[in-house]
Amino acid sequence: MAKSSADDEELRRACEAAIEGTKQKIVLSIRVAKSHGIWGKSGKLGRHMAKPRVLALSTKSKGQRTKAFLRVLKYSTGGVLEPAKLYKLKHLSKVEVIANDPSGCSFTLGFDNLRSQSVTPPQWTMRNIDDRNRLLFCILNICKDVLGRLPKVVGIDIVEMALWAKENTPTIPKQTNLQDGVPVAATVTESDMKVTVERELVSQAEEEDMEALLGNYLMGIGEAEAFSESLKRELLALEAANVHAILESEPLIEEVLLGLEAATNCVDDMDEWLGIFNLKLRHMREDIESIETRNNKLEMQSVNNVSLIEELDKLLERLRVPSEHATCLTAGSFDEAHMLQNIEACEWLTGALRGLQVPNLDPSYANTRAVKEKRTELEKLKTMFVRRASEFLRNYFASLVDFMISDKSYFSQRGQLKRPDHADLRYKCRTYARLLQHLKSLDKNCLGPLRKAYCSSLSLLLRREAREFANELRASTKASRNPTVWLEASTGSSQSSHNADTSSVSEAYAKMLTIFIPLLVDESSFFAHFMCFEVPALVPPGSVANGNKDGNANDEDDDDDLGIMEIDENDGKAGKNSADLAALNESLQDLLDGIQEDFYAVVDWAYKIDPLRCISMHGITERYLSGQKADAAGFVRLLLGDLESKISMQFSRFVDEACHQIERNERNLRQMGVLSYIPRFATLATCMEQYIPGQSRDLVDHAYTKFVSIMFVTLERIAQTDPKYADVFLLENYAAFQNSLYDLANVVPTLAKYYHQASEAYEQACTRHISMIIFYQFEKLFQFARKIEDLMYTITPEEIPFQLGLSKMDLRKMLKSSLSGVDKSISAMYKRLQKNLTSEELLPSLWDKCKKEFLDKYENFAQLVAKIYPNESIPSVSEMRELLASM
Repeated sequence: MAKSSADDEELRRACEAAIEGTKQKIVLSIRVAKSHGIWGKSGKLGRHMAKPRVLALSTKSKGQRTKAFLRVLKYSTGGVLEPAKLYKLKHLSKVEVIANDPSGCSFTLGFDNLRSQSVTPPQWTMRNIDDRNRLLFCILNICKDVLGRLPKVVGIDIVEMALWAKENTPTIPKQTNLQDGVPVAATVTESDMKVTVERELVSQAEEEDMEALLGNYLMGIGEAEAFSESLKRELLALEAANVHAILESEPLIEEVLLGLEAATNCVDDMDEWLGIFNLKLRHMREDIESIETRNNKLEMQSVNNVSLIEELDKLLERLRVPSEHATCLTAGSFDEAHMLQNIEACEWLTGALRGLQVPNLDPSYANTRAVKEKRTELEKLKTMFVRRASEFLRNYFASLVDFMISDKSYFSQRGQLKRPDHADLRYKCRTYARLLQHLKSLDKNCLGPLRKAYCSSLSLLLRREAREFANELRASTKASRNPTVWLEASTGSSQSSHNADTSSVSEAYAKMLTIFIPLLVDESSFFAHFMCFEVPALVPPGSVANGNKDGNANDEDDDDDLGIMEIDENDGKAGKNSADLAALNESLQDLLDGIQEDFYAVVDWAYKIDPLRCISMHGITERYLSGQKADAAGFVRLLLGDLESKISMQFSRFVDEACHQIERNERNLRQMGVLSYIPRFATLATCMEQYIPGQSRDLVDHAYTKFVSIMFVTLERIAQTDPKYADVFLLENYAAFQNSLYDLANVVPTLAKYYHQASEAYEQACTRHISMIIFYQFEKLFQFARKIEDLMYTITPEEIPFQLGLSKMDLRKMLKSSLSGVDKSISAMYKRLQKNLTSEELLPSLWDKCKKEFLDKYENFAQLVAKIYPNESIPSVSEMRELLASM
């Protein structure tokens, strides 16, 4: 079996070099294949091909704590390993072996801290089962030793894993004693290194002593009657010895009895004394208990008085309103210099109101008169402060915007496009961001009027900026006006006027979006945070507002755009967030409504200069729209969607007008040759392809479908006005359509479909026209063949020469009239074909088709004659082929 990459020291050194400087130690490194596919579907591995990666398990010690990581490393262009992703093993929640993988070498790792749980985690595929078990066993050991827990394991049995580990435990070399001065290596398995300490109940020496002792006695237990007699004799001997001992100890017993009698007399005297003492002590105990009871009552009363005084002091402290806060709340200034005092007063007032609520205040105090009066006083302070602060902020917002509107240097002027800059406005508003949060905590209803005041004031500024910028953008953009008539039959054949460069129009529109879409998203984000909406961030980490999706997402916490902190971080609930999101979208509608008119004006201006620029503007808008994924920037997405619809409507207007131009060809008199709109459509399609940005083709492909459908319908209608020349007219126009769109059809799938449709129509028209010419010149010949073919369905070939009009004499007459001077007839057929064509370049191919068709029909006629009239001679097919080739 090939050596596992887990034992590759060179790979381990490469991994250590890749993470050098992180103070992490590589535990295991192994090569894997990364994919995102699903096994078992059409034999494919999924959406992407497998990519080579290296998984490295590393640890980092910090004091007594050890952190474990799973690193994903990829190969750079030069084949050097570089870090790609880093996962913390403490977030590892699930290890799942893919059940659909027949090899069993694929698995996924689930982490509970990933931001998008809807995205399928990557699949890791090992070279073999041993490599998979080795990696998973190492991960589980690290989780158990370092983290003290195991993740959920799906698709593999833990017992099976343990058995594999026991069978595949590596041997570890160790040094033994020196033999002849040379260290000898011995192999020790990992199981040998685990020492099991057990407490021994009986030592070896004690066990040997007990065996020796038992061996000294021959008890004869095997003979039951002898053993019983022996025991009886020993019992009688013991009883006799006891009686003898009692008789010998009688004097001693008498002495003991005398001593006991004297002791009893002493004990009786002591009992009388103790009774006297006990009576006296009982009286003393009753007196002491009485004294202690009175003392305890006094002590309890003293402690209660002290506690009561402390509680009253605390309650008085809660009920006291500091003079500096009272002054600030009732008559303080809201200037920037005094904002710190206002914030401190708000914090005190919020805390005081919460302190008088039942959860934070003893329920026994809640209904006292003093608490009720103080609560009423604080409510009055809150109402007065909220009213004063709201009035100040409404006036402040209006004054800020009025000052900016009155200064013309903030806006674009003649000859100077100026990017709107709201940095100073936001800086001044941030001064009062903390105040708004406290106002929300004091009275949520006060934010509604403040939000409306801010929106109405800032809306005036944004609409003025957009109007001035759009006006100057149109004035400063110089572009030649292209006509909107492309496919009109009355226009000249020259298309040079359509080639004017109007790219500056698209650039102007793109500049309008580049300047204002990020501004509107930023304003929406600032407004949501500034006005304390509890909604997710408007611009997610790693995304940008201009439609560019590339970004580097990291795990670091993003700082708040306002530089402020939330007061109550745990108050946000799902229902509350949805209500705030609806309120935010309604406020954004008030903030940004009306600004779309200036964008519409730029679109209308660009359409008047060059209607085809709608294609590039549509692509630009679609790219910006795809970049707006945040939930709360809803109005910006609506604005972009309305712009996209406006551009599509304008382009549809251009397409409809061009279709009307095509349909007007039907009203003209008899049409000959190639219609003028076919080559002009090729020119138009070439210009439209140049205006397509990136891969945004839907708008253009829809226009192609409408154009070509109308062109083909109109072509068929015009052809029906003169049925005699309809086929010639159709084949010339379908051939012109193919020739003019050959290059574009190779790269545009939609045009390729209509190219093939035109090719089929061309072939059908050619077949009909050639058949008509051949039949016109050789009508008797092929009518005779058709009669024979019709009769062959009903009678035998031998009976046909006896039918009326099909005798051998009739055959000879027909051949004489049709094939005498056949060269002149063929020349007449060529001239007739040449006469009706206006496109000379089609004549050679049509004549070749005509000769081939004539030969096929004549060959069929010759076969019929040989079968029905075997003795009759006619010109052979080869003679006819040589005749046609010579002409």
